[in-house]
Amino acid sequence: MRFSIPLAVLLSAGVLSTAPVRAQEAGTLKKIKDTGQITLGVRDSSIPFSYLDDKQSYQGYSVDLCMKIVTAVQKNLGLTALNVKMNPVTSATRIPLMANGTIDLECGSTTNNLERQKQVSFAPTTFVSGNRLLARKASGVKSLNDLKGKTVVSTAGTTSMKQVTALNAERGLGMNILSAKDHAEAFLMVETNRAIAFLMDDILLASLAANSKTPGDYAITKEALELEPYAIMLRKDDPAFKKVVDDAIRNVFKSGEINRIYAKWFQAPIPPKGVNLNWPMSEQLKKAIANPTDSGDPATYKE
Repeated sequence: MRFSIPLAVLLSAGVLSTAPVRAQEAGTLKKIKDTGQITLGVRDSSIPFSYLDDKQSYQGYSVDLCMKIVTAVQKNLGLTALNVKMNPVTSATRIPLMANGTIDLECGSTTNNLERQKQVSFAPTTFVSGNRLLARKASGVKSLNDLKGKTVVSTAGTTSMKQVTALNAERGLGMNILSAKDHAEAFLMVETNRAIAFLMDDILLASLAANSKTPGDYAITKEALELEPYAIMLRKDDPAFKKVVDDAIRNVFKSGEINRIYAKWFQAPIPPKGVNLNWPMSEQLKKAIANPTDSGDPATYKE
């Protein structure tokens, strides 16, 4: 099997295959077979899910899972080779680029929720995070109420940004909310004291802090404002492709391979700095692995 994985964004042109398309192939599967290429939406700084390492190579937990799907798609289509194109996306661009056909799978740290399900589909949940605040320990921030009248940052196009905006209005906190283009920029705003706190999914906050210059300077609040089920995203109303994707993820779960992939990214040193996040698998994720679900309702994941 041969994978070619260019890092640069390539032109979306492809040579059409002259091989006949099987009857069940339509939508994304037909597109992939005709072009001999599958396009993955990847993130630059969603450590350890999808990010650029020091060699400018995209890797991470979600990327590894997406490559399992790529293998399944190639086998389903009977292709001897399948080119894999890595297309960078942000929180703000990932859904539009999925909807317009630019990317076929989004391999990042995307929350599956009921609102997004109106626009896109999701594979079975592969991670469950909690929405929390990161701030410098010296700031004394323990909860959202401690940010009254202060500046907080979140990442554009995320559920966290929507949540902090709503809570600011509901509780009359009078916060100044800054919007960052990606997680790295948002963390930098706290690092450089342009914002007192960063609201985001706990594992992303932990990863950013662990890879910072002074990891011991930061703390993450204990209270989770909401549970966030992560899943690989794909186009809506494409049942044939979704079945291949879902079956691939379920096979990774059933075989137990998910445990090896999880340990690689959350319980062992990871590039570029060799930091071990020491993040045990949550009971919510164990439940989702034992009983795969693509539910976008946070209540599904509560213990």
